Amino acid sequence: MAPDIRFTSTIMTRQKKSKIDESEVEISFVASQGAGGQNVNKVATTAHLRFAIADSSLPVEIKQRLLKRSDQRITTDGTIVIKAQSHRTREQNRQSALHRLQEMVDQAAAIPRKRKPTKPTAGSKQRRLDNKTKRGQTKSLRSKIKV
Repeated sequence: MAPDIRFTSTIMTRQKKSKIDESEVEISFVASQGAGGQNVNKVATTAHLRFAIADSSLPVEIKQRLLKRSDQRITTDGTIVIKAQSHRTREQNRQSALHRLQEMVDQAAAIPRKRKPTKPTAGSKQRRLDNKTKRGQTKSLRSKIKV
């Protein structure tokens, strides 16, 4: 069977998909906030997912890229906290949180391509200078005439 390889975007190179072991994820359920009637007050359906990046079995490169991200869901001690409360049932919120965690890991697994420095062409430099000259002449014509 061929390895699971996916394409992310034009600025990323392809990378094997890293699967998260569910034993490394801690999920707790709390009461949902906001309006919703009697069901909200009775049932704890909001899923709080906690995933310790350093203690996970992910490859070192992916861990480093996850920790470097400036994401408010990553705490200072390197734990990803995801809150899912968009669905009515625990299982749907749990699946939603796990899916969002997997998306985060997949984004970190995509290796950004190195930027190739480029230079402007001689023609584009000349056009830019010509436009600057024309613009300067236009502005100088607006000034008062010196006698």
